Amino acid sequence: MRVIVVGAGLGGLALANGLRGHGIDVAVYERDPSPVVRGQGYRLHLGDPGIDALTSVLTPARASAFLAGAHAPKARFMRFDTALHVVEEHDLGGRHLSVDRQELRDVLLADVNDMISYGRRLTAFRNEAGRVTAYFDDGTTAGGEVLVGADGVNSTVRRQYLPHARVVGTGLAQLYGKISRSLTEDLDNVFSAVTGPGHRVVGVARTRDYATCSFSARIDELPPDLHRMTQQQLKSLVMEMTHGWHPRVRQMLEDWREIVPLALRTSIPVDPWRTTRVTLLGDAAHAMSPAAGAGANLALQDAARLTAALACGGPPIPGLRSYEREMIDSGFAAVRASAANGTRILGQDPLPDRQEDRRTVRRSS
Repeated sequence: MRVIVVGAGLGGLALANGLRGHGIDVAVYERDPSPVVRGQGYRLHLGDPGIDALTSVLTPARASAFLAGAHAPKARFMRFDTALHVVEEHDLGGRHLSVDRQELRDVLLADVNDMISYGRRLTAFRNEAGRVTAYFDDGTTAGGEVLVGADGVNSTVRRQYLPHARVVGTGLAQLYGKISRSLTEDLDNVFSAVTGPGHRVVGVARTRDYATCSFSARIDELPPDLHRMTQQQLKSLVMEMTHGWHPRVRQMLEDWREIVPLALRTSIPVDPWRTTRVTLLGDAAHAMSPAAGAGANLALQDAARLTAALACGGPPIPGLRSYEREMIDSGFAAVRASAANGTRILGQDPLPDRQEDRRTVRRSS
């Protein structure tokens, strides 16, 4: 069996590692011209599901080395007001790691980079006669028995395969950057949030080498041209919007650097669809706001589950059906949890009603 994976993000790379470890022929196609053409982001949170999934798809030696070097914060979420008084605290339990996204990506690339074709943007696919053919913008094609859309929130595979499935704005924007780790010595939690009026939130999380610092607010409170603003302009904007907050928060924002503006989006859950030789993974299926800290964990978990489903042998459809049942349930549950947290803490728009489509089918009991 040959598996075509569209997208070399964390989920696609984890799947390629898992399939290769089981001797399954896999080819990955990535639209970026190289793995270093753009920034890959900063800190990621991994909990038990993500840690277990990552361990299952990597070689034991590579997984052990990566996990041993990752930062383990206290297993709690803390929320403060603008005077840094504790508003709420939750013991999250279990294992938690705070890792650098690029380091994780490099680990996932190490054993499969030779299987990736860069600069190949998918334009369409055809699924017929027990085979799926992928078509790329350079005029080339690739064929296999299974095609996996791991191509992120703007998934080309999803747009063709599930045209009724929508990704919508949350009403929020986030500015995401780094600060010195030394500024957060007493905030070594899975996540610490400082919440102010108008759902303005400063978030902090430590890694081994730095801490991430984010600022989120309602889009209608922010200028429409964030992506055209300089680093100093972005910092000045947030300093103005947090005037009067605790000096510790102001000190962190003064140290802020490498700031990236992001519009936060979410999938709307859809009913289960009829299983074919085409499937989805990670954000291509269930993108969500970061309010539950679950996105990377779910992508890795999808990859581990799909690996297990395809490694069973025999026709692929039964394995894909089993995978999709779990992926749809866990993925959209996380979308709803993230939206609920985002609405309560960040002021996110409520999640729209569940989408319906006559072509979807109810799963059998």
